[in-house]
Amino acid sequence: MERNALLQSFGKVYPLMPLALLALAIGAFGIGTTEFVIMGLLPEVASDFGVSIPTAGLLVTGYALGVVIGAPLMTVLGTKVPRKRMLMLLMGLFIAGNLLSAVAPAFAVMLIGRVVASLAHGAFFGIGSVVAAELVAPHKKAGAIAMMFTGLTIANVVGVPLGTFIGQSAGWRVTFGIVAALGVVGLAGIAKLVPELPRPEGVHLRHELAAFKNAQVLLAMAMTVLGFGGVFAAITYIAPMMTHVAGFADGSVTWLLVLFGLGMVAGNLIGGKFADRALMPMLYVSLGALAVVLALFTLTAHNKIAAAVTIALIGALGFATVPPLQKRVLDQAHGAPTLASAVNIGAFNLGNALSAWLGGLVIAAGFGYTSPNWVGAALAAAALVLAFLSAALERRDGAHGPLTASGTSAAEQRTPVHH
Repeated sequence: MERNALLQSFGKVYPLMPLALLALAIGAFGIGTTEFVIMGLLPEVASDFGVSIPTAGLLVTGYALGVVIGAPLMTVLGTKVPRKRMLMLLMGLFIAGNLLSAVAPAFAVMLIGRVVASLAHGAFFGIGSVVAAELVAPHKKAGAIAMMFTGLTIANVVGVPLGTFIGQSAGWRVTFGIVAALGVVGLAGIAKLVPELPRPEGVHLRHELAAFKNAQVLLAMAMTVLGFGGVFAAITYIAPMMTHVAGFADGSVTWLLVLFGLGMVAGNLIGGKFADRALMPMLYVSLGALAVVLALFTLTAHNKIAAAVTIALIGALGFATVPPLQKRVLDQAHGAPTLASAVNIGAFNLGNALSAWLGGLVIAAGFGYTSPNWVGAALAAAALVLAFLSAALERRDGAHGPLTASGTSAAEQRTPVHH
């Protein structure tokens, strides 16, 4: 009833809600561009600063770790700040970090700029996910979250390839300057289009922290770390892998990233659609197939056509896990979802950092540029095991007592109330 009352109270502005989701997607587009564009520019940045490829990979790891730290930190700091204003402040931080990266005189300074920008990432997607879910009917939550994340996936079709091309042609500093400008557009969109949503009554930081006592919340976050980490193990080193192993020219990395991005867009939309219907089966299929495809990438990376197809599949299967995992955390942390949602975004990036680091280790150990694919396959397989464990625990809890801070089944039990 409270949910219906909230939607009714916004009856006059409800027609504007799709535009509000578009504003969130614009911010996600800028964030997605800066997160992923560095992977196509690693050779250029490494050459400019005189560091090795594995060392340049720290720009991926550092950004990811910044998200892990920034997600809970910025969310807690914003506890008393209205969500719209907090989203605007986060975009300001994002702009500052990218400007610092663009003018960095040394590798260490660029790394600092990456970390500054990353501090906004987790809280933006965490708070944005909650806002997106509040703008639609309960049975459309995952679809709304997927719409916001569409900005992130489209960044990989348009922003990242274009940024890679510009970086290779005019210099990587120009790319980060343009990314900062994207942040300004995102900030303006949020200021203009996102409505002022009321904060839930009676929800305090201790309520938000209580969600982490739920084993299902922790399992969902662990699946996030391992599952999406599998994607980054391979994609972080896509530029050297494709040029040194598959035999592509440097300029081909741009359209290979387009294929990866197209896969992400498709996977995101499919994941959002089926997460509202059959969440756990969607995770079983996507994680299992991802593990297989990543293992096969070790072989297909030696053939141009097979490598291109595999890259698109990795993007699709990897991002098909995002809406269901984010929705599962929101369901499990029902009543106090903001911090859990933000921390789960940090979990995605903890997986990114872990896998980028592990991928660099196996390359540095002399196993070759395709070796990170085995790392990714192992991580995705581990996430699949956790998914089965989570479902088994949920069935056990359902059989032996009431489901508290429930999972999908409890969410489904609540849904008919709103119809």
